Amino acid sequence: MFQRLATLPRDARDTLFLLAVIAWVVLPQVGNLPLWCSLVAACILVWRGSLALQSKPLPSRWWVLAVLVATLAATYTTHRTLLGRDAGVTLVVLLLALKTLELRAKRDAFVVFFLSFFTMLTNFFFSQSLLTAAAMLLALLGLLTALVNAHMPVGKPPLLLAAKTAGWMTLLGAPVMAVLFVLFPRLAPLWGVPSDALSGRSGLSSSMQVGQIAKLALDETIALRVKFENNFNPPQNILYIRGPVLSSFDGKSWQPLESRLPQRMRLAADLIPQGPPLRYEVTLEPNNRPWVFVLDAALEAPGIPGIRLSMTPDLLWLADRPITDLTRYQVSSFTSFKHGPERFQPGLQDFLNLPPGSNPRTVQLASQIRTELGALASNTPALVAHALNRLKTGGYSYTLEPGLYGQHTADEFWFDRKEGFCEHIASSFVILMRALDVPARIVTGYQGGERNGVDGYWVLRQSDAHAWAEVWTAGQGWVRVDPTGAVSPGRVGAFTRLQAPQGVLAGAFSGVFGNINVGALANLRAAWEAVNNSWNQWVLSYSQAKQLNLLKDIGFETPGWETLAQLLLGLLIGTSTLGALWSWWDKHRHDPWLRLWRKAQSQFHKAGIAVPAQAPPRTMAALLPTLGIAQASLQTGTADPWLANRQWLLALENLRYAALPAAATGAALQQLKKRFNQLTWPAPGR
Repeated sequence: MFQRLATLPRDARDTLFLLAVIAWVVLPQVGNLPLWCSLVAACILVWRGSLALQSKPLPSRWWVLAVLVATLAATYTTHRTLLGRDAGVTLVVLLLALKTLELRAKRDAFVVFFLSFFTMLTNFFFSQSLLTAAAMLLALLGLLTALVNAHMPVGKPPLLLAAKTAGWMTLLGAPVMAVLFVLFPRLAPLWGVPSDALSGRSGLSSSMQVGQIAKLALDETIALRVKFENNFNPPQNILYIRGPVLSSFDGKSWQPLESRLPQRMRLAADLIPQGPPLRYEVTLEPNNRPWVFVLDAALEAPGIPGIRLSMTPDLLWLADRPITDLTRYQVSSFTSFKHGPERFQPGLQDFLNLPPGSNPRTVQLASQIRTELGALASNTPALVAHALNRLKTGGYSYTLEPGLYGQHTADEFWFDRKEGFCEHIASSFVILMRALDVPARIVTGYQGGERNGVDGYWVLRQSDAHAWAEVWTAGQGWVRVDPTGAVSPGRVGAFTRLQAPQGVLAGAFSGVFGNINVGALANLRAAWEAVNNSWNQWVLSYSQAKQLNLLKDIGFETPGWETLAQLLLGLLIGTSTLGALWSWWDKHRHDPWLRLWRKAQSQFHKAGIAVPAQAPPRTMAALLPTLGIAQASLQTGTADPWLANRQWLLALENLRYAALPAAATGAALQQLKKRFNQLTWPAPGR
């Protein structure tokens, strides 16, 4: 195959290489493009490659125009618009593929090159990960290689030569790009993240439909990272990262509370911290939601430049816009605190509501519990302890495959299935508490996590998403109760994560690589995540605040955009000046002919003879003095005392334009240098 490629005409070889680079540029977009777009682009690239291999003519422009109109219609049908990120990327990919069918001249090739560069940038609209950056760096080298190859003279220069030139161009441009990255004014990113679909996968949502998911898949993508001050290593059972609080139940789903009470009667946060705060830093992955996650509970808003935060009465911190890019913030939280009213208020009635006729057997169970407890039936801690004991001793289990639940999910959990994941357990517990006249609600968030031994960050994944309960107790306010811990103590504390059942492919890999040390794989994963986290911290999280702080460290008192502009302009002028000086110095340092020419000019200046800066040797010879020739000729017997000097200058000029081999040129220069040392030049004033 390689021999056949080597024998192809240059146009065919260069076209195939360019098509391969374009395919690499488009490949990461396949998951973001409509299926039909990926198939059309692939077919066009394959077709164009076959035309190059067979040296067949390109299709007519009318045919390309017809395909373009069809793809425009398909794009509008898919996205309902031709504007915006998704529709725009679809069109760019299609236009790039179609343009390869018009590679008739060098001008068309340049259009393809620069359209490919733009398409390469669109990959960052969807992902700014380290892997994406590495893939696009390789694509950049490929496109530069193709561009350099297109500028090479006729013939069949090897692609390796063009690749070396492209590599040097990239290395030389890297310092410039680094300076621009550090000092160019930071703007809000042009990209965001697509809306997430969390149904059927572990993670957080703004609502919770219990029993609608028969099988839960553990999503191992990272949700956030936490770095504690002084590398503090907290126990996992206190790592409750607070998310949306769900208090309104309609019999099918849980939603955030929308109270109908007047504002003056609604509950306030009433957060009272107890004990010392725990200080830490959070690196939050983009989630397209306004939730700002903190460890339960934070009294003061996290500091995020450019984003306004507000705390809801149920202690959730909300941003004024969705989090669409990597965000890092400092927080101080109190793991011990009191929250909510200490006495019953009308607003607590919202947390007792149950739909009429919902879960009748659970309501009947509540009546039985009150009868069993007798005088303790009005004691909230006793009711909670009784429910938790039932979960511990009643044969209940924590599973990722509970199957589909029916209309009365709490009834099925308490009496029939007796299994489920955290949302089933928390929902059934809260419904039972409300049936017992105990105000209760569901809190969602993340719990547990694992510490990366490489960089010391606590990593919380979507698989660490959790749901627990809060019950109101007189004199204490809202109190956290995690009923899942009663069913499966390993889910909280040491946190033994459930493993999703293996599919056929996973089982096959397990059989093939079963002898690989699991600990070694875990260490490799930790090392990779530490590297990726460093990329997040130093590249993706390099914000305007960090940029201005860097200027302060340099010595600027009140830096702003004007300071950045002045600094960039100064660096540009300074770098250009240094580049010009280096070029001049390097040219003269490596050109021995120029050194001899400069020596001759120096002799003229010593004699007081004005010589233009760029005067060639022929002009210099004509400027030699003619006065006193008669007297000098009597003394030397020569009509022209400077004849040897003139001949030397003319020989110097002839050598400059002589087409001699390098060895002969060097020998001639050595002879001219010896003759120069033997010459007598005019004395000053002659």
